[in-house]
Amino acid sequence: MYRRHGIAPDWADEALVDPERTVLEPDPSSKSGRGVRIIGYSASAGCLVTVIVIEHEDIVYGVNGWQANNTDLRRYREEQP
Repeated sequence: MYRRHGIAPDWADEALVDPERTVLEPDPSSKSGRGVRIIGYSASAGCLVTVIVIEHEDIVYGVNGWQANNTDLRRYREEQP
């Protein structure tokens, strides 16, 4: 993730545990239907981060991540109370 999109692993971890995160299951862009899109705030990054995860044998793996784009920013805001 870092090499391709500049997202540090700790930024992704913070987004995944954001209590106000948005979870899209399955990820609307997933070709396999296995990916889950999680949009959450990373304090270290100072922005919303989109993380794609998959689960395999009860283990969740982060497979991609990037700074949230305008579509994901809207999705996150729409989910907030």
